[in-house]
Amino acid sequence: MKLSIIVPVYNMASDNKLNYCLDSLVNQTVEDYEILAVDDCSTDESPQILKDYERRFPEKFHAIYLEVNKHQGGARNAGIRQARGEWIGFIDSDDWITADMYERLIKKAEETGADLVGCDYNLTEEHSLRVGRVIANNKKSQTGRLDDEKRRSLILDGGSLVVKIFRRSMILDKGLWFPEGIFYEDNAVGNSYLILANHFEYVEEPLYYYYQHSASTVHTVSVTRCEDRMAAGRLMLDEAKRHGYYEKYLPELEYSFTLLFYINTLFTYMAGVKGIRPGFVRRMGQELRNIFPDFQNNPYYTQRTHPEEKRLIGLQQKSTILFILYYKLLWGYRKWRKAHG
Repeated sequence: MKLSIIVPVYNMASDNKLNYCLDSLVNQTVEDYEILAVDDCSTDESPQILKDYERRFPEKFHAIYLEVNKHQGGARNAGIRQARGEWIGFIDSDDWITADMYERLIKKAEETGADLVGCDYNLTEEHSLRVGRVIANNKKSQTGRLDDEKRRSLILDGGSLVVKIFRRSMILDKGLWFPEGIFYEDNAVGNSYLILANHFEYVEEPLYYYYQHSASTVHTVSVTRCEDRMAAGRLMLDEAKRHGYYEKYLPELEYSFTLLFYINTLFTYMAGVKGIRPGFVRRMGQELRNIFPDFQNNPYYTQRTHPEEKRLIGLQQKSTILFILYYKLLWGYRKWRKAHG
């Protein structure tokens, strides 16, 4: 079999989200493929929708029903275990793709000998094939046979896993299983999925539609999700050590960890969580300092971090209380300015 498409599903029945995703999958132009939809203990009508597609498309559509909620990583693992395709593609169950996306990615692989192929995606707020805001997911400079320079670039700017195809043999041979029971599971293992490949190619077109709605993981802020992001950062370093590339790409990993574990989590927490706990912020900063005491001198940190963020981070590293007070004053002032023109 040429391709296995793995779709984790959890409570996506409303607003036609799941149907729109699955319709784009059952109508793919690539030959000889299967769709593995993994229901992660949904409590809405999602299981009934999956049974309907399985009845209508028995030759290509297969539903898997988990007995325990394992989050997206566990659902993906269940799909990988049953996959038969030479290639594996992942898609989120509230997104959709062009009819020829997988045909074009596999054709690019076969023409070039690549074992990893990606494309761009676009952000959209409507169920249609009208192209929204296009996000370039990778760079031409990253393509070809992967050397150290390209692998460093992929660690820093690897892009999303859902817009790529991977050889199933690599996933199984390297044991690239997703962490289960947490959000941001792709951040934990994404580097290995990219830099353990030998040859990367890239179709510079937005073939994937990333649906923007209020229930998306990226739009939902909670202490639990902040903790999951931090857990994904720790697992990212463990994964690099397990596969033997931690020392070789330490500057890139240090910055990636700082961004994922600390910077993104810190400012997401401050902006989105009610009832800010100084102890949580303090422990986050202390753990980063324990792992990478010199992170503020990392060359990527100095080049890529916004000057205002650097100032706020420097303040937090000196005094969490002063940081929180200053941040609240700054945030309040900006809201006032916005309200008063």
